[in-house]
Amino acid sequence: MPDTSTLQPNAFNCEGGLVLNRSTFLMQPGEALVLENFEPDVEGGYRRINGFRKYVNQIVPQTANSTEKVLLSVRFADRVVAARGERIYSAGSTELSQKIISTTAMSGSGTLNVDSTAGFGSSGTLLINSEEFTYTGITSTTFTGVTRATTSTTAANHAVDASVSENWTQRDTDRTSADKYDFERFNFDGTEKLICVDGANAPVVFNSSMTATDVSESSVAGSKFVAAFRNHMFYAGKSTTSSTLVFSEPFDEDGFVVSDGAGSINVDDTIVGLKVFRDNLFIFCENRIFKLTGSALANFSIEPVTRNIGCVNGNTIQEFAGDLIFLGPDGLRTVAGTARIGDVELGTISKNVQSLFDENIRDSSLFESVVIPDKTQYRIFFTKDTVAASRTKGVICVMKGDGFEFAESLGIKPSCSDTHVEAGNVLVIHGDFDGFVQRQERGNTFDGTAILGRYRSPDLNFGDVGIRKSMHRVILNYKPEANISADLFLRYDNDAVGASRPAAYSLTTATLGAQYGTSTYSTASSTTQFVYGGSSQPLVRQPVEGSGFTVALKVDDNGASPPYSLKGFQLEYQVGARR
Repeated sequence: MPDTSTLQPNAFNCEGGLVLNRSTFLMQPGEALVLENFEPDVEGGYRRINGFRKYVNQIVPQTANSTEKVLLSVRFADRVVAARGERIYSAGSTELSQKIISTTAMSGSGTLNVDSTAGFGSSGTLLINSEEFTYTGITSTTFTGVTRATTSTTAANHAVDASVSENWTQRDTDRTSADKYDFERFNFDGTEKLICVDGANAPVVFNSSMTATDVSESSVAGSKFVAAFRNHMFYAGKSTTSSTLVFSEPFDEDGFVVSDGAGSINVDDTIVGLKVFRDNLFIFCENRIFKLTGSALANFSIEPVTRNIGCVNGNTIQEFAGDLIFLGPDGLRTVAGTARIGDVELGTISKNVQSLFDENIRDSSLFESVVIPDKTQYRIFFTKDTVAASRTKGVICVMKGDGFEFAESLGIKPSCSDTHVEAGNVLVIHGDFDGFVQRQERGNTFDGTAILGRYRSPDLNFGDVGIRKSMHRVILNYKPEANISADLFLRYDNDAVGASRPAAYSLTTATLGAQYGTSTYSTASSTTQFVYGGSSQPLVRQPVEGSGFTVALKVDDNGASPPYSLKGFQLEYQVGARR
């Protein structure tokens, strides 16, 4: 047997995120030089991200041509509200709570079990994947009187959590030259409402029955931004009055009589976004940021947060980790940090990945962002008209302890988005450039397109770059969520020409032992499906070959794996000669 007594171990956790602004000499071993479609996990390690899939299976109807993108996607009144072209629509959407198999007959008396039927009509037509169903009745969690495979569609298998959606219903029309919408959910009179502005037409208000009413005041027609603050509705961004903030009377989004509490405020810069945070309304401009305090016309007061830094795109403003985050000209910033410039806070929070912003910020008009609150995660997408979805990059920002960790996304290109929490259920949806509304954090693909996850460690020298190390073994600690298939690579001497380049080592769950309980095994037709797995965080011992003065680890999956987390590595090596 080979002598292993001289093997030296070096172990590290996967933590610190993507770091692009430091030499590998200064990087910590757990940080990453490449972290693509992995997210810094709040439970530790780097987790391959979930995908997205259609939230409404039916395409949003177009007005004039198929190139029209979705301009609005928002969850309201148990429905999805979407805009495309000159019209606004709504549709019900839910998910299956029990699987359907293709051989199950449904010819007028079938039942579909779902999470909720709220927002759906008492009868109608449904689409699950590409199969059409009709129904004649509902309960709170079932569709009844179901007939399947209608309109010449084919009966198919449908898994638990598959999207179930109804046809789009037109709610508003004739919205000429509409651009991307801004919106606000509000309740001034005990009735939940949604107000939408599009930069060209009168603001439109929907009640919970989806009845549309235009705001009649001409001074706010064409507003791009809207926010409810202190029971007033604030409008801004009209092209002819780009630095003016107009607010309504209290409790009336369509009342503008000054003597009843309405008014307007001018700031000395072009407004690009509004956001209510705690007891203030923050007004983001191209080169400045202000905040509005007070509760009524008599005591509203504007004060500057900073007169030196502005916001590049209002769609990047989100409440995140107890602060407001936004895209400034030099990267991601928080309002609290920006307000302290000259005191204790200097620069951006995104210095570790500044090069990603430098490469993309020149064309930022279509950038989009979302927050995933249960992951303490902010995502910004570098959406551009001329870049295909498969090549669209983005940055994932995760709050970890007192700092931020970053990763890069590739393959998500939203045209609009919304994050909404319903009874603890986080809904992250986005409209796309093909006319569909998608739900993020669902499935293992980007609506059928493989998610390619890539990780690369720094070039590790184990404290002495002058000594050659002969690698013997890599022990990988990871957390699979299902069967995975990925490849582990070792790269030596900073990928120099002539350095060792061993072939890929396969990472798979096929060799892991399964853990079983006492439940009866299920079959394909069983109502209840039991799923068995192996160790929750196995250690995979992989013998390796090659030697070098530095070594880097790479993990590439083939796009077919469900999410999994890389927790840490131990490298075992023997010391060789000094150069």
